[in-house]
Amino acid sequence: MTARSVKSSVSYHAGQAAEQQVASDYERRGYSIAHHRWRGAGGEIDLIVRGADEVVFVEVKKSRSFDVAAHRINRRQMDRICASAAQFLESEPNGQLTNVRFDAALVDGAGAVQIIENAFDLG
Repeated sequence: MTARSVKSSVSYHAGQAAEQQVASDYERRGYSIAHHRWRGAGGEIDLIVRGADEVVFVEVKKSRSFDVAAHRINRRQMDRICASAAQFLESEPNGQLTNVRFDAALVDGAGAVQIIENAFDLG
């Protein structure tokens, strides 16, 4: 294995662990996990969770600090996630009228989780 492939493998597994931590956090708050790493035409959505009356699309970012993790979410990525979310909503009973939210879930180097609800400024 090359140094690059080792680093890539470590990053992949760290990302999976971060997603699992975030999923557990949502479950503790009463949400159910609908999908992990759902892939649509626009790209992958890390987590899709269901609340009592909403679907939440979650982008998970892990970095050494919450601030660094938050800055890793860019407009292009948000646009791709929104495109995939629109595709996902096609199979929902209320379609595009489904109550939705886009959250950013940040995981720092110590493994702490911070959820930013309505993180995508779509207005």
